[in-house]
Amino acid sequence: MRIVFMGSPEFGVPALERLAGSKHQVAAVYTQPDRPAGRGRRPEAPPVKSAALRLGLPVRQPPHLREPSEVARLKELAPDLIVVAAFGQMLPESVLGIPDLGCLNIHPSLLPRHRGAAPVAYAVLAGDNETGVSIMLMDAGMDTGPVVAQERIPIEPEDTTGSLTDKLSRRGALLLLKVLPAWARRELTPQPQDSALATYSQPLRKEDGAIDWGLPAVTLWRRVRAFQPWPGCYTQWQGKVVKIIKAFPIDGDDGAPGTVRAMPFSKKMGTMDSSVGVQTGQGLLALVELQIEGKKPMRISEFVRGQRGFIGSRLSS
Repeated sequence: MRIVFMGSPEFGVPALERLAGSKHQVAAVYTQPDRPAGRGRRPEAPPVKSAALRLGLPVRQPPHLREPSEVARLKELAPDLIVVAAFGQMLPESVLGIPDLGCLNIHPSLLPRHRGAAPVAYAVLAGDNETGVSIMLMDAGMDTGPVVAQERIPIEPEDTTGSLTDKLSRRGALLLLKVLPAWARRELTPQPQDSALATYSQPLRKEDGAIDWGLPAVTLWRRVRAFQPWPGCYTQWQGKVVKIIKAFPIDGDDGAPGTVRAMPFSKKMGTMDSSVGVQTGQGLLALVELQIEGKKPMRISEFVRGQRGFIGSRLSS
């Protein structure tokens, strides 16, 4: 098949690499424009663009696809199929109708659960035991098209949005290549989603990472994992921002929410261990790895040695 690929963040890279190494022809790669990033605010290429250039594929970066001239350029490419993986733009109907085999989207959730902008983070926030990838035939709605194929994976206690996204990107790439031959032969029948079961994930905001110590420890544990790597979970101590990078919940109620206390015995969850906890609205949040502003991330034992007065203090939102 002659394929146009559309994607922007790292999530789309494994699928692009698999397509480029297959018998299919990648006619062009569409991705978001370069954006200012870092302290110097210099333009930075999306990961998919960098991968496409490395693979020797032509790249296009239109600000949006609704312009008639952009639709005309896409038609000139004459794709049999468009593959989308976190492109960052809704495809207008004028684009959806171009390829004979439609537009297939790799979505990192078990649709119809967690449609929308942040499905991986919301699966962690919700406390789901599993998530997965869906190959969906796109329509004009937000992740509402019929599902061609799905694959499930468990959510492990130490999984973060970052680690899960990496797993799902690789699973999605493999699932796509598995589906394409039968899709090209029109042997697959997409299954409509049950919209009554749909949930929606909103875009994450920087302020979502502020910790409310009045919440239960289990809720905060999920938030720490869901907001890693961005926006991160953070609290205030002695006028400085402290990021909670790794933590886990344990039983215990002794003191006001936000109070830091040493635990008499080290507690463990999987490969993580901690001897310092913070009182929450219900239970303790055992701290494993922290980062105070201006410093590198460090284990809780190292952090406590360098920050006198931390134990016994009270953290604020």
